[in-house]
Amino acid sequence: MKHSSTWQSLALAGVLSFSGSAWAGTLEDVQARGELVCGIDGGLPGFSAPDNSGKMQGVDADVCYGIAAAVLGDRNRVKFIPLTAKERFTALSSGEVDVLSRNTTHTLTRDSSLGLNFTYYNFIDGAGFMIRKAMGVNSAKGLGGARLCIQAGTTTEQAVGDFFRANSLQPFTPKPFDTSVQTREGYEAGSCDILSSDKSQLAAIRSELADPGAHVILPETISKEPLGPVVRQGDDVWFNTVKWVLFSMMNAEELGVTSSNIASHRNSTNPAIARLVGKEGGLCKLISTALDDTCFYDVISQVGNYGESYEANVGENTPIGLRREGSVNDLWSRGGLIYAPPLR
Repeated sequence: MKHSSTWQSLALAGVLSFSGSAWAGTLEDVQARGELVCGIDGGLPGFSAPDNSGKMQGVDADVCYGIAAAVLGDRNRVKFIPLTAKERFTALSSGEVDVLSRNTTHTLTRDSSLGLNFTYYNFIDGAGFMIRKAMGVNSAKGLGGARLCIQAGTTTEQAVGDFFRANSLQPFTPKPFDTSVQTREGYEAGSCDILSSDKSQLAAIRSELADPGAHVILPETISKEPLGPVVRQGDDVWFNTVKWVLFSMMNAEELGVTSSNIASHRNSTNPAIARLVGKEGGLCKLISTALDDTCFYDVISQVGNYGESYEANVGENTPIGLRREGSVNDLWSRGGLIYAPPLR
């Protein structure tokens, strides 16, 4: 019995060892292919949606552009794969995409059961509700018994269910849809009374309605939804690469380095900036010798820092109109939660 147990333990260790290393080498695969394959929503304005020329834009798309700039030296060497919420994890696990950058919430269940690793957060959010102003409801606590448009395969339905039960509301009737676009169309067509999703997504959807001013996002935030890029487990080099691309964008903003002024910082005497631009430190090579010393320089010069991405895609001067000042998505030094480890 003892020998059998030992053999089983060794066999299990072998399986775990294989599965843990099965996806090692994603960085090398991307460089050999000459293209990053990035899973996105593809239909969510401000996060990932094509502009009038067909070019993908958004804060999630910018993560993909940043990774391509870091590992291939060219932000445009990205193939975007639109994925529904139900498809996204299978596509990543199977190797169809190299990274998932698709407004995806980090939860314990996902972290522990999918064989995937969440890197860090490029947007911190929470679920809420959007209704027609004509309903005359000012609080989510007045939504009992309503019909609810919701995107299938997301964490939102559980968050809404928890909120309704916690507040002893009459159960809602879910109307699930596969994509953000279908959810918006269902809401517009009157398939439901309310639409629930992350509040940033509600703002994005509202911006595309025929009369955005006729709809209101209720004040309650009913959940925590930390969103960020996801990679497969078992490839620490790729995990670190994706994570530090995002960290470099956050550090650049904190240091005042932008896409328009980074060239003037090539010979900076500020140690943190000197390391960011690759003048000293060799930090990119610490992640992988396959990366150039200028990997972070390439990210910022070609894509911009975190604040640039935010303001260009979802900020106050965009149709989505999310005020950053005073929000959780502001820098930690200004009272927000955007905080990156130092470049040293």
